[in-house]
Amino acid sequence: MRMSKLFVQTLREFPSDAEVVSHKLLVKAGYIKKLTSGVYTYLPLMWRVLKKIENITREEMDNAGAQELLMPFLQPKELWVESGRWEAYGKELMRLRDRHDREMCLGPTHEEIITSVARDILKSYKQLPMNLYQIQSKFRDEVRPRFGLLRGREFIMKDGYSFGMTQEDLDKEYKNMADTYTRIFNRCGLPTKAVQSDSGAIGGNVSHEYMVITDTDAGENDVFYCDDCDYAANSNHAVSNLPKAVVDGKECGLIEKKIVDTPNTKTIEELSDFLKVPQSIICKCLVYIADKKPILAYIRGDKQVEETKLMNAVGATDIRIATAEEIEELMQKNGFSARAGFISAIGIKDIKIIADNTVKEMKNFVVGINENDKHLVGANLEDIQVKDFADFRLVEAGEFCPKCGKPLKVTRGIEVGNIFQLGTKYSKPMNAVYLDKDGKAKPYVMGCYGIGITRTAAAAVEAHYDEHGIKWPISIAPYHVIVVPVSGNDEKQKFVAEDIYKKLSDKGIEVVIDDRNERPGVKFKDADLIGFPFRITVGKTVADGKVEFVTRETGEKVEMTPDEAINTVVEKITEALK
Repeated sequence: MRMSKLFVQTLREFPSDAEVVSHKLLVKAGYIKKLTSGVYTYLPLMWRVLKKIENITREEMDNAGAQELLMPFLQPKELWVESGRWEAYGKELMRLRDRHDREMCLGPTHEEIITSVARDILKSYKQLPMNLYQIQSKFRDEVRPRFGLLRGREFIMKDGYSFGMTQEDLDKEYKNMADTYTRIFNRCGLPTKAVQSDSGAIGGNVSHEYMVITDTDAGENDVFYCDDCDYAANSNHAVSNLPKAVVDGKECGLIEKKIVDTPNTKTIEELSDFLKVPQSIICKCLVYIADKKPILAYIRGDKQVEETKLMNAVGATDIRIATAEEIEELMQKNGFSARAGFISAIGIKDIKIIADNTVKEMKNFVVGINENDKHLVGANLEDIQVKDFADFRLVEAGEFCPKCGKPLKVTRGIEVGNIFQLGTKYSKPMNAVYLDKDGKAKPYVMGCYGIGITRTAAAAVEAHYDEHGIKWPISIAPYHVIVVPVSGNDEKQKFVAEDIYKKLSDKGIEVVIDDRNERPGVKFKDADLIGFPFRITVGKTVADGKVEFVTRETGEKVEMTPDEAINTVVEKITEALK
């Protein structure tokens, strides 16, 4: 490819709406162009990257025994009603009506479709197990698209689904896909960490996310991990053992149960300072709105709520903290006027009450009583009317690993893939069954396996860049090498550059020659910005039979003969693509 013919326009400045590195560089380097909020055109350079990621994914999936198909992007409401997700999925599901007034949606995922396909074809145990996948555009109506390709509304995804007869079948295929995913991301130049995670709207009881660890602003989730063992989990699934803390008020002199005045103590910190007690013996009560209904959640005062855990604990599909107005309405309904900070379940009727497991160990603690500027000290579990307990505490760095007991660390991660054990979540409600050896109908035991193709490309930029631009891993770079003649007027430079270009092309190397009539500085800046893994510069040293060979990843520059440069490129690319 000649640079003069390449459909690319690099920019001098970053786009004003870009927040993260990948968004900034992919726009500036001419890889993507915004159409509307969260929707992008993949320009030729980007399309080459995406096709390489797709092909790596396709090769590994095929080698793992999966079969590729392609399902419709437009999906009928009826199938989503069968699974129970038409209402449960939320506003991210783009709903529409066709000219016949039939309700449809744009597919954010394809569990319903693949289950309907399987139930019509996989009739017998003899056809199982089976693993099917596709690579396709998806659409999710994000409330706030941001971060370019990392959180867009339209995106490309590989989604796969396994069908088996038993949990043993599922466990085996889950392990197969876990190993396959590791190979895929390694081949893409993206070492990942598989972390335990919440299944979200997909469902199922067991799931793992494949996270690219990054310290950039693009990291979406906190990942807690242990350096001494293999434990790693997303913040919405992480658990830990807590350091020793004071959880019995008697150690602080709270022996008598009584109501005390606590003026102007709106926060746990203020209450702790006023009573001169540690926050660990304060039991705070928070009001949440779960599926449009208020709930009360107790947790130890020095700990925070992880909202996804709480949502799962109460069986909700949506959750948020209550507003001051909603708290006031709840209090008035029950004859109280307490503000946030003085709330309790005491005297509250017809409402879900739940406590975090940290509350189980507390004794003689401090808690609100639905009176402003007053608290009950010396309280115990029977005083707060709680019977249901669950883990909805947000883990913190320094707490202890649940597997080996060593301190946990935390970092940021970008999710590029996920795997789920769905079980019979879709097969049962959709009556997707096979006949076993005895002729009995049984639901498939299913798994689900996704890779964000566009997210993987963006994550690669987040993991491989410097102040000059992108540093693509060789396996997914749009082109492997760029040949740059420094002077367009020097016939010797032009001849050598063209000769190198032709010889590399003949050897099957993906090469670009910068034949533009531009200043050398412009050519070098564009080469670094676009991110070619290797650059062969043909300059004044060509008179001595030498060219400059530059490795983008390391910045290393070496003078060598043209033939040596050609051979070096071939060797490095061959080794990288093994």
